[in-house]
Amino acid sequence: MPFKIKFALSIITLIIAAVAFYMQGQIGHQREQYLIAFLGLFMVFAMWLFPEVKREERPNRNKQPAA
Repeated sequence: MPFKIKFALSIITLIIAAVAFYMQGQIGHQREQYLIAFLGLFMVFAMWLFPEVKREERPNRNKQPAA
């Protein structure tokens, strides 16, 4: 994934997690509030830590099997 897209997706994820954290705090859900904060940070961390899966093309992949 290109850096610009990954960075923008990280910012959007953190903003949504921050808004959800605030909203859960307003209605008194303390446990869920911290769960949302942890999951938001974990999603961004995992996106940067784990590489994107790339498949290599095999030369005989599109051939029909012999009958």
